[in-house]
Amino acid sequence: MYHSALRAGLFAGAVFSASVTMAAELAIVSGDSGNGLAFLQSQLKEFEAKTGNTVKIVPMPPSTTDQFGQYRLWLAAGNADIDVYMTDVIWAPQLSEQFLDLTDAAKDVVKDHFPSIIESQTANGKLVAIPAFTDAPALFYRKDLLEKYGKPVPKTWDEMAATAKDIQDKERAAGSKDLWGLVFQGNAYEGLTCNALEWVKSFGGGQIVEANGDISINNEKAAKALDTVKGWVGTISPPGVLAYQEEEARGVWQTGNAVFMRNWPYAYALGNGDDSAVKGKFGVSTLPAASADDKPAATLGGWNYAVSKYSKHPEEAIKLALFLGSTEVQKNRAINQTNLPTIVSLYDDADVAKAAPIIPQWKDVFMNAVPRPSAPTKVKYNEVSSLFWSAVHDTLSGNGTAAENLEVLEAKLTELKGSGW
Repeated sequence: MYHSALRAGLFAGAVFSASVTMAAELAIVSGDSGNGLAFLQSQLKEFEAKTGNTVKIVPMPPSTTDQFGQYRLWLAAGNADIDVYMTDVIWAPQLSEQFLDLTDAAKDVVKDHFPSIIESQTANGKLVAIPAFTDAPALFYRKDLLEKYGKPVPKTWDEMAATAKDIQDKERAAGSKDLWGLVFQGNAYEGLTCNALEWVKSFGGGQIVEANGDISINNEKAAKALDTVKGWVGTISPPGVLAYQEEEARGVWQTGNAVFMRNWPYAYALGNGDDSAVKGKFGVSTLPAASADDKPAATLGGWNYAVSKYSKHPEEAIKLALFLGSTEVQKNRAINQTNLPTIVSLYDDADVAKAAPIIPQWKDVFMNAVPRPSAPTKVKYNEVSSLFWSAVHDTLSGNGTAAENLEVLEAKLTELKGSGW
Protein backbone atom coordinates (compact mmCIF):
# COMPACT_ATOMS: atom_id res chain seq x y z
CA MET A 1 0.00 0.00 0.00
CA TYR A 2 3.01 2.32 0.29
CA HIS A 3 2.02 5.66 -1.22
CA SER A 4 0.21 3.87 -4.04
CA ALA A 5 -2.78 6.13 -3.51
CA LEU A 6 -0.75 9.11 -4.56
CA ARG A 7 0.25 7.36 -7.76
CA ALA A 8 -2.75 5.28 -8.69
CA GLY A 9 -5.66 7.22 -7.22
CA LEU A 10 -8.81 5.43 -6.21
CA PHE A 11 -9.79 1.83 -6.70
CA ALA A 12 -13.18 0.25 -6.29
CA GLY A 13 -14.11 -1.82 -3.26
CA ALA A 14 -17.08 -3.47 -4.99
CA VAL A 15 -19.62 -2.95 -7.74
CA PHE A 16 -23.25 -2.15 -7.04
CA SER A 17 -26.33 -2.99 -9.04
CA ALA A 18 -26.93 -0.66 -11.96
CA SER A 19 -30.62 -0.70 -11.14
CA VAL A 20 -30.07 1.43 -8.04
CA THR A 21 -30.71 5.09 -8.78
CA MET A 22 -29.43 8.17 -7.01
CA ALA A 23 -26.77 6.13 -5.23
CA ALA A 24 -23.72 7.94 -3.87
CA GLU A 25 -20.15 7.15 -4.82
CA LEU A 26 -18.11 7.48 -1.64
CA ALA A 27 -14.39 7.31 -0.97
CA ILE A 28 -12.67 6.22 2.25
CA VAL A 29 -8.98 6.17 3.14
CA SER A 30 -7.30 3.19 4.77
CA GLY A 31 -3.77 2.55 6.01
CA ASP A 32 -4.63 -0.84 7.49
CA SER A 33 -1.81 -3.25 8.32
CA GLY A 34 -1.83 -7.03 8.04
CA ASN A 35 -5.07 -8.35 6.62
CA GLY A 36 -6.97 -5.22 7.62
CA LEU A 37 -7.54 -4.04 4.06
CA ALA A 38 -9.23 -7.29 3.06
CA PHE A 39 -11.42 -7.06 6.17
CA LEU A 40 -12.44 -3.49 5.32
CA GLN A 41 -13.32 -4.54 1.78
CA SER A 42 -15.57 -7.31 3.12
CA GLN A 43 -17.45 -4.87 5.37
CA LEU A 44 -17.81 -2.32 2.59
CA LYS A 45 -19.45 -4.96 0.38
CA GLU A 46 -22.09 -5.41 3.09
CA PHE A 47 -22.63 -1.65 3.30
CA GLU A 48 -22.97 -1.43 -0.47
CA ALA A 49 -25.48 -4.26 -0.54
CA LYS A 50 -27.56 -2.60 2.19
CA THR A 51 -27.51 0.94 0.82
CA GLY A 52 -26.85 0.76 -2.92
CA ASN A 53 -23.95 3.18 -2.50
CA THR A 54 -20.47 2.34 -3.74
CA VAL A 55 -17.32 2.90 -1.71
CA LYS A 56 -13.84 3.27 -3.13
CA ILE A 57 -10.78 2.76 -0.97
CA VAL A 58 -7.83 5.14 -1.15
CA PRO A 59 -4.90 3.15 0.28
CA MET A 60 -2.52 5.02 2.56
CA PRO A 61 1.00 4.28 3.81
CA PRO A 62 0.96 2.24 7.04
CA SER A 63 2.91 4.92 8.94
CA THR A 64 0.47 7.02 10.95
CA THR A 65 2.85 9.95 10.67
CA ASP A 66 2.71 9.81 6.87
CA GLN A 67 -1.07 9.41 6.97
CA PHE A 68 -1.52 12.48 9.16
CA GLY A 69 0.65 14.58 6.89
CA GLN A 70 -1.38 13.58 3.84
CA TYR A 71 -4.69 14.15 5.61
CA ARG A 72 -3.64 17.63 6.62
CA LEU A 73 -2.68 18.50 3.04
CA TRP A 74 -5.94 17.22 1.59
CA LEU A 75 -8.13 18.88 4.21
CA ALA A 76 -6.30 22.20 4.01
CA ALA A 77 -6.95 22.15 0.26
CA GLY A 78 -10.68 21.44 0.78
CA ASN A 79 -10.37 18.13 -1.06
CA ALA A 80 -13.88 16.85 -1.84
CA ASP A 81 -12.66 13.51 -3.24
CA ILE A 82 -12.44 11.89 0.21
CA ASP A 83 -15.64 11.44 2.20
CA VAL A 84 -14.59 9.36 5.22
CA TYR A 85 -11.23 9.42 6.98
CA MET A 86 -9.92 6.71 9.28
CA THR A 87 -8.39 8.66 12.14
CA ASP A 88 -6.00 7.95 14.99
CA VAL A 89 -7.32 8.54 18.50
CA ILE A 90 -4.93 11.50 18.94
CA TRP A 91 -6.04 13.48 15.89
CA ALA A 92 -9.44 14.74 17.04
CA PRO A 93 -8.20 18.04 18.55
CA GLN A 94 -5.97 18.75 15.56
CA LEU A 95 -8.42 18.10 12.72
CA SER A 96 -11.77 18.85 14.36
CA GLU A 97 -12.44 21.98 12.30
CA GLN A 98 -12.24 19.96 9.07
CA PHE A 99 -14.75 17.27 10.08
CA LEU A 100 -18.52 17.26 10.47
CA ASP A 101 -20.09 17.26 13.93
CA LEU A 102 -21.57 13.78 14.42
CA THR A 103 -23.19 14.48 17.80
CA ASP A 104 -26.76 14.40 16.52
CA ALA A 105 -26.23 11.56 14.04
CA ALA A 106 -24.72 9.33 16.75
CA LYS A 107 -27.02 10.33 19.62
CA ASP A 108 -28.63 6.87 19.82
CA VAL A 109 -25.36 4.89 19.86
CA VAL A 110 -22.85 6.89 21.94
CA LYS A 111 -24.20 5.28 25.11
CA ASP A 112 -23.00 1.88 23.84
CA HIS A 113 -19.32 2.96 23.80
CA PHE A 114 -16.90 3.44 26.66
CA PRO A 115 -17.40 7.07 27.77
CA SER A 116 -13.65 7.80 27.82
CA ILE A 117 -13.38 6.85 24.15
CA ILE A 118 -16.30 9.06 23.13
CA GLU A 119 -14.66 11.82 25.16
CA SER A 120 -11.37 11.31 23.30
CA GLN A 121 -13.18 11.98 20.01
CA THR A 122 -14.95 15.08 21.28
CA ALA A 123 -13.33 18.47 20.67
CA ASN A 124 -14.94 21.75 21.73
CA GLY A 125 -18.21 19.96 22.37
CA LYS A 126 -18.24 18.41 18.90
CA LEU A 127 -18.14 14.63 18.26
CA VAL A 128 -15.46 14.50 15.58
CA ALA A 129 -15.45 10.77 14.79
CA ILE A 130 -17.25 7.47 15.41
CA PRO A 131 -15.02 4.99 17.30
CA ALA A 132 -14.12 1.85 15.35
CA PHE A 133 -11.83 0.06 17.80
CA THR A 134 -9.55 0.88 20.68
CA ASP A 135 -6.03 -0.35 21.21
CA ALA A 136 -3.46 -1.01 23.88
CA PRO A 137 -0.23 -2.92 23.22
CA ALA A 138 0.93 -6.14 24.80
CA LEU A 139 4.09 -8.06 25.50
CA PHE A 140 3.92 -11.07 23.20
CA TYR A 141 6.03 -13.94 24.51
CA ARG A 142 7.06 -17.35 23.22
CA LYS A 143 5.26 -19.63 25.63
CA ASP A 144 7.13 -22.68 24.34
CA LEU A 145 10.58 -21.14 24.88
CA LEU A 146 9.79 -19.79 28.34
CA GLU A 147 8.51 -23.22 29.36
CA LYS A 148 11.55 -24.93 27.81
CA TYR A 149 13.92 -22.90 29.96
CA GLY A 150 11.72 -22.66 33.06
CA LYS A 151 11.25 -18.90 32.85
CA PRO A 152 8.22 -16.97 34.14
CA VAL A 153 6.52 -14.24 32.12
CA PRO A 154 8.62 -11.17 33.03
CA LYS A 155 7.08 -8.42 35.15
CA THR A 156 9.99 -5.96 34.96
CA TRP A 157 12.03 -4.66 32.03
CA ASP A 158 15.27 -5.98 33.54
CA GLU A 159 13.73 -9.42 33.99
CA MET A 160 12.54 -9.32 30.37
CA ALA A 161 16.01 -8.36 29.13
CA ALA A 162 17.75 -11.06 31.17
CA THR A 163 15.29 -13.74 30.03
CA ALA A 164 15.56 -12.58 26.41
CA LYS A 165 19.37 -12.71 26.49
CA ASP A 166 19.52 -16.11 28.17
CA ILE A 167 17.09 -17.78 25.76
CA GLN A 168 18.57 -15.99 22.74
CA ASP A 169 22.08 -17.21 23.58
CA LYS A 170 21.06 -20.80 24.30
CA GLU A 171 18.85 -21.10 21.23
CA ARG A 172 21.55 -19.64 18.98
CA ALA A 173 24.06 -22.12 20.39
CA ALA A 174 21.58 -24.87 19.51
CA GLY A 175 21.35 -23.66 15.90
CA SER A 176 18.72 -20.89 15.81
CA LYS A 177 21.19 -18.30 14.52
CA ASP A 178 18.55 -15.70 13.58
CA LEU A 179 16.77 -15.58 16.94
CA TRP A 180 16.59 -12.26 18.80
CA GLY A 181 15.34 -11.56 22.31
CA LEU A 182 13.00 -8.63 21.64
CA VAL A 183 11.52 -6.73 18.71
CA PHE A 184 9.65 -3.44 18.98
CA GLN A 185 8.92 -0.30 16.92
CA GLY A 186 12.11 1.78 16.92
CA ASN A 187 11.73 3.81 13.72
CA ALA A 188 11.54 7.61 14.00
CA TYR A 189 7.74 8.00 13.74
CA GLU A 190 4.60 8.08 15.90
CA GLY A 191 5.06 4.43 16.84
CA LEU A 192 8.29 5.27 18.65
CA THR A 193 6.44 7.91 20.66
CA CYS A 194 4.05 5.14 21.75
CA ASN A 195 6.86 2.76 22.72
CA ALA A 196 8.93 5.41 24.45
CA LEU A 197 5.99 6.82 26.41
CA GLU A 198 5.51 3.31 27.84
CA TRP A 199 9.16 3.05 28.84
CA VAL A 200 9.26 6.51 30.40
CA LYS A 201 5.90 6.23 32.20
CA SER A 202 6.67 2.75 33.54
CA PHE A 203 9.94 4.11 35.00
CA GLY A 204 7.98 6.84 36.79
CA GLY A 205 9.18 9.49 34.35
CA GLY A 206 5.82 11.09 33.52
CA GLN A 207 3.94 11.56 30.25
CA ILE A 208 6.16 14.02 28.30
CA VAL A 209 3.66 16.83 28.80
CA GLU A 210 1.30 16.43 31.75
CA ALA A 211 -2.47 16.92 31.66
CA ASN A 212 -2.10 20.47 33.01
CA GLY A 213 0.29 21.38 30.18
CA ASP A 214 3.54 21.19 32.18
CA ILE A 215 6.57 19.86 30.28
CA SER A 216 7.87 16.99 32.41
CA ILE A 217 10.12 14.91 30.15
CA ASN A 218 13.52 16.20 31.33
CA ASN A 219 13.99 14.06 34.45
CA GLU A 220 16.32 11.34 35.70
CA LYS A 221 13.76 8.54 35.54
CA ALA A 222 12.95 9.30 31.91
CA ALA A 223 16.65 9.35 31.08
CA LYS A 224 17.17 6.04 32.86
CA ALA A 225 14.35 4.48 30.83
CA LEU A 226 15.92 5.52 27.52
CA ASP A 227 19.42 4.48 28.60
CA THR A 228 18.00 1.07 29.53
CA VAL A 229 16.45 0.60 26.09
CA LYS A 230 19.61 1.83 24.36
CA GLY A 231 21.35 -1.12 26.02
CA TRP A 232 18.97 -3.53 24.26
CA VAL A 233 19.83 -2.38 20.73
CA GLY A 234 22.37 -4.76 19.21
CA THR A 235 22.29 -7.09 22.24
CA ILE A 236 18.76 -8.51 22.58
CA SER A 237 17.25 -6.47 19.74
CA PRO A 238 18.61 -6.36 16.18
CA PRO A 239 20.43 -3.15 15.19
CA GLY A 240 17.81 -2.81 12.45
CA VAL A 241 15.08 -2.39 15.09
CA LEU A 242 15.74 1.36 14.81
CA ALA A 243 14.04 1.17 11.39
CA TYR A 244 11.16 -1.11 12.46
CA GLN A 245 7.50 -0.17 12.40
CA GLU A 246 4.71 -2.56 13.46
CA GLU A 247 4.89 -4.83 10.44
CA GLU A 248 8.68 -5.23 10.48
CA ALA A 249 8.54 -6.30 14.12
CA ARG A 250 5.69 -8.70 13.38
CA GLY A 251 7.60 -10.14 10.43
CA VAL A 252 10.53 -11.16 12.65
CA TRP A 253 8.21 -12.46 15.35
CA GLN A 254 5.92 -14.43 13.06
CA THR A 255 8.80 -16.26 11.39
CA GLY A 256 9.78 -17.50 14.86
CA ASN A 257 12.83 -15.27 15.27
CA ALA A 258 12.02 -13.39 18.49
CA VAL A 259 11.43 -14.40 22.10
CA PHE A 260 9.43 -11.25 22.92
CA MET A 261 7.60 -8.61 20.89
CA ARG A 262 5.87 -5.37 21.80
CA ASN A 263 2.92 -4.90 19.46
CA TRP A 264 -0.78 -4.15 19.19
CA PRO A 265 -3.56 -6.77 19.48
CA TYR A 266 -3.97 -7.10 15.69
CA ALA A 267 -0.78 -9.20 15.70
CA TYR A 268 -2.47 -11.86 17.83
CA ALA A 269 -4.83 -13.12 15.12
CA LEU A 270 -2.11 -12.96 12.47
CA GLY A 271 0.35 -14.78 14.74
CA ASN A 272 -2.13 -17.63 15.04
CA GLY A 273 -2.74 -17.83 11.29
CA ASP A 274 -2.04 -21.00 9.37
CA ASP A 275 1.03 -19.43 7.75
CA SER A 276 2.59 -18.45 11.07
CA ALA A 277 5.63 -20.23 12.49
CA VAL A 278 4.50 -19.32 16.01
CA LYS A 279 0.88 -20.46 15.75
CA GLY A 280 -0.19 -21.83 19.15
CA LYS A 281 3.25 -21.17 20.64
CA PHE A 282 2.80 -17.73 22.19
CA GLY A 283 0.92 -15.83 24.84
CA VAL A 284 0.37 -12.16 25.66
CA SER A 285 0.75 -10.21 28.86
CA THR A 286 0.82 -6.64 30.08
CA LEU A 287 4.02 -4.77 29.32
CA PRO A 288 6.68 -4.82 32.06
CA ALA A 289 7.42 -2.02 34.51
CA ALA A 290 10.74 -0.71 35.87
CA SER A 291 10.27 -2.48 39.20
CA ALA A 292 7.67 -4.32 41.25
CA ASP A 293 6.75 -0.96 42.80
CA ASP A 294 6.12 0.71 39.44
CA LYS A 295 3.02 0.35 37.30
CA PRO A 296 3.19 -0.89 33.71
CA ALA A 297 2.09 1.53 31.02
CA ALA A 298 0.36 0.85 27.71
CA THR A 299 -0.15 3.68 25.27
CA LEU A 300 -3.80 4.20 24.41
CA GLY A 301 -4.38 3.73 20.72
CA GLY A 302 -7.43 3.22 18.58
CA TRP A 303 -9.03 4.26 15.31
CA ASN A 304 -12.19 6.09 14.36
CA TYR A 305 -14.18 7.22 11.33
CA ALA A 306 -14.58 10.94 10.62
CA VAL A 307 -16.58 12.61 7.85
CA SER A 308 -14.98 15.39 5.84
CA LYS A 309 -16.87 18.68 5.88
CA TYR A 310 -16.00 18.90 2.16
CA SER A 311 -17.86 15.66 1.30
CA LYS A 312 -20.33 16.00 -1.57
CA HIS A 313 -22.49 13.29 0.05
CA PRO A 314 -22.44 14.09 3.78
CA GLU A 315 -25.57 12.14 4.73
CA GLU A 316 -24.41 8.94 3.02
CA ALA A 317 -20.86 9.42 4.37
CA ILE A 318 -22.25 9.69 7.91
CA LYS A 319 -24.18 6.44 7.34
CA LEU A 320 -20.91 4.78 6.31
CA ALA A 321 -19.07 6.03 9.41
CA LEU A 322 -21.91 4.83 11.67
CA PHE A 323 -21.97 1.44 9.92
CA LEU A 324 -18.22 0.91 10.30
CA GLY A 325 -18.43 1.75 14.00
CA SER A 326 -21.55 -0.35 14.60
CA THR A 327 -21.87 -3.29 16.98
CA GLU A 328 -22.11 -5.66 14.01
CA VAL A 329 -18.85 -4.51 12.41
CA GLN A 330 -17.03 -4.16 15.73
CA LYS A 331 -17.96 -7.74 16.58
CA ASN A 332 -16.65 -8.92 13.21
CA ARG A 333 -13.47 -6.92 13.77
CA ALA A 334 -12.97 -8.46 17.20
CA ILE A 335 -13.44 -12.00 15.88
CA ASN A 336 -11.42 -11.64 12.67
CA GLN A 337 -8.85 -8.98 13.56
CA THR A 338 -8.54 -9.17 17.37
CA ASN A 339 -9.22 -5.43 17.40
CA LEU A 340 -10.53 -4.29 20.78
CA PRO A 341 -14.13 -3.06 20.62
CA THR A 342 -15.19 0.32 21.96
CA ILE A 343 -18.67 -1.09 22.57
CA VAL A 344 -18.95 -2.29 26.17
CA SER A 345 -21.32 -5.23 25.57
CA LEU A 346 -18.91 -7.00 23.22
CA TYR A 347 -16.55 -7.77 26.10
CA ASP A 348 -19.20 -10.15 27.41
CA ASP A 349 -20.03 -11.62 23.99
CA ALA A 350 -19.50 -15.40 23.91
CA ASP A 351 -18.58 -15.46 20.20
CA VAL A 352 -15.88 -12.82 20.74
CA ALA A 353 -14.48 -14.57 23.81
CA LYS A 354 -14.26 -17.88 21.94
CA ALA A 355 -12.58 -16.47 18.82
CA ALA A 356 -10.32 -13.93 20.56
CA PRO A 357 -9.82 -14.88 24.21
CA ILE A 358 -7.39 -12.01 24.76
CA ILE A 359 -10.17 -9.44 24.31
CA PRO A 360 -12.02 -9.97 27.60
CA GLN A 361 -8.62 -9.94 29.35
CA TRP A 362 -7.75 -6.62 27.75
CA LYS A 363 -10.62 -4.64 29.25
CA ASP A 364 -8.67 -3.60 32.36
CA VAL A 365 -5.47 -3.00 30.37
CA PHE A 366 -6.83 -0.37 28.03
CA MET A 367 -9.17 1.21 30.57
CA ASN A 368 -6.04 2.11 32.53
CA ALA A 369 -3.97 2.93 29.45
CA VAL A 370 -1.82 6.04 29.19
CA PRO A 371 -2.94 8.69 26.70
CA ARG A 372 -0.42 10.53 24.58
CA PRO A 373 -0.37 14.25 25.43
CA SER A 374 -2.61 15.28 22.53
CA ALA A 375 -5.28 16.80 24.78
CA PRO A 376 -3.02 19.30 26.63
CA THR A 377 -0.91 20.20 23.57
CA LYS A 378 -3.90 20.44 21.20
CA VAL A 379 -2.95 21.50 17.66
CA LYS A 380 0.75 21.40 18.55
CA TYR A 381 0.72 17.69 19.43
CA ASN A 382 2.19 16.57 16.12
CA GLU A 383 5.24 18.79 16.62
CA VAL A 384 5.53 17.68 20.26
CA SER A 385 5.52 14.03 19.22
CA SER A 386 8.01 14.62 16.40
CA LEU A 387 10.45 16.36 18.74
CA PHE A 388 10.04 13.57 21.30
CA TRP A 389 10.54 10.63 18.95
CA SER A 390 13.53 12.38 17.36
CA ALA A 391 15.20 12.80 20.77
CA VAL A 392 14.48 9.16 21.61
CA HIS A 393 15.75 7.90 18.26
CA ASP A 394 18.94 9.97 18.63
CA THR A 395 19.48 8.44 22.07
CA LEU A 396 18.92 4.85 20.92
CA SER A 397 21.20 5.47 17.92
CA GLY A 398 24.03 6.76 20.13
CA ASN A 399 23.71 10.39 19.02
CA GLY A 400 24.04 12.02 22.42
CA THR A 401 23.14 10.70 25.86
CA ALA A 402 19.60 10.47 27.14
CA ALA A 403 20.25 13.26 29.65
CA GLU A 404 21.65 15.56 26.97
CA ASN A 405 18.89 14.85 24.48
CA LEU A 406 16.10 15.32 27.03
CA GLU A 407 17.57 18.65 28.14
CA VAL A 408 17.57 19.86 24.52
CA LEU A 409 14.05 18.43 24.06
CA GLU A 410 12.78 20.37 27.06
CA ALA A 411 14.16 23.60 25.61
CA LYS A 412 12.54 22.92 22.22
CA LEU A 413 9.19 22.06 23.80
CA THR A 414 9.32 25.19 25.94
CA GLU A 415 9.89 27.28 22.82
CA LEU A 416 7.08 25.50 21.00
CA LYS A 417 4.69 26.02 23.90
CA GLY A 418 5.40 29.74 24.02
CA SER A 419 2.73 31.46 26.08
CA GLY A 420 0.55 28.35 26.01
CA TRP A 421 -0.53 25.28 24.13
